[in-house]
Amino acid sequence: MAQRTIRFRIRPDGRVEETVEGVAGEGCRQLTERIESRLGTVQQRQETSEAFQAAQHSSDLQQPLSANQPVG
Repeated sequence: MAQRTIRFRIRPDGRVEETVEGVAGEGCRQLTERIESRLGTVQQRQETSEAFQAAQHSSDLQQPLSANQPVG
C-alpha cells in the first residue's frame, strides 16, 4: 500500500495550507473533513490529479495515516 501523507503549512497571515498525498478520488475530502471543520472555513480548494483517480479499495479510507492540502 502506498504511503498517505497530510502536510500543513501555516502562513504568516494565519492561513493554513493542507496538502494530501497518496489518496485517490473523494477519499482526500473524506479524510480531511474533520480537520478542516476544526481549522475554520475552507476558502479555496485545488484538486490534484489524484483527486480524479478512482480509489482502489474502499477500505483504504480506514487505514491509519502519517501525520505530515491547500486550505486557504
